[in-house]
Amino acid sequence: MTDEREAPETGGMRIEAELVRQLAELLNQNELTEIEVVDGERRISVKREVTVAAAPAVHLPTAAPAAPAAAQPAPAPAADANPANNPGAVKSPMVGTVYLSAEPGARPFAAPGDAVKVGDTLLIVEAMKVMNPIVAPRAGTVRQVLVVDGQPVEFDQPLVIVE
Repeated sequence: MTDEREAPETGGMRIEAELVRQLAELLNQNELTEIEVVDGERRISVKREVTVAAAPAVHLPTAAPAAPAAAQPAPAPAADANPANNPGAVKSPMVGTVYLSAEPGARPFAAPGDAVKVGDTLLIVEAMKVMNPIVAPRAGTVRQVLVVDGQPVEFDQPLVIVE
């Protein structure tokens, strides 16, 4: 029986199975997709593939074409269609979990219609067990909160619109 920590006689890398198991456990416990440990020349990377189930396709019956109107209404501004393009969008500086209030059941830091000043906390993004306040970059009124409490967010994802 050979010790797992010893390199094979062929000169390969030592692999500690227990360390790999612990890293895999960390992946699952913290809902991560990848973790890497570097120790001198040794580097161990553990990854898991996450599959997202696609929503079932919904086929709606097509309506008969409407009669042409004399004047078409102007289309909505592009900023309304995509919040990321809105000049008042406050985006996430990191990947994490968003919290709208300091504790469950408390009043949200910012709600639609609230007036905010530069530096006012709009929400918190938790990343790696650190609570990071996301503050208003400008004074204005909160027009829209684009996330819900406890929602995972991605880097550069629009969170709030302040105009």
